[in-house]
Amino acid sequence: MLKLKNDTAIIYRNYSVKNDEKKILQLKNFCKKNKYKFFLSNNIKLAIKLKLDGAYIPSFNKNLNHLSYKYNKDFILLGSAHNYKEIRVKEIQKTKLIFLSSLFKKNKNFLGLNKFKILINQTSTKVIALGGINRSNLKKLKLIKCVGFAGISFFK
Repeated sequence: MLKLKNDTAIIYRNYSVKNDEKKILQLKNFCKKNKYKFFLSNNIKLAIKLKLDGAYIPSFNKNLNHLSYKYNKDFILLGSAHNYKEIRVKEIQKTKLIFLSSLFKKNKNFLGLNKFKILINQTSTKVIALGGINRSNLKKLKLIKCVGFAGISFFK
């Protein structure tokens, strides 16, 4: 099994089924035991209720209702974006970190290194690189000003 660093965070994201609080609490306990941060995707109210480390707001969520919610100062909001307009929305939503994609994965949101660098310079919010990152292109992350990277296939 791959040994993860303690500054690792896990985002629970499953849009096809209703959130199961019991399962989320099990994952929270696993993360706490392993000193990982744990975030819930697209349900800020539930993340606050379950006292998670924070919540993740996907790029398609443009809602601002959470700005009126009360949560402790350690609660972190994360967001994702694919272009300049979505970056601005995440700034208005007061996210602390923005996952910007897709850096390497050639999909409909493909940015590549140059567009990625241009977008990252358009915000003062910290940016996490996302999309197609693997062991062979990991060193290229030093060319951009991201504070970290995220992935699914990288950790499989």
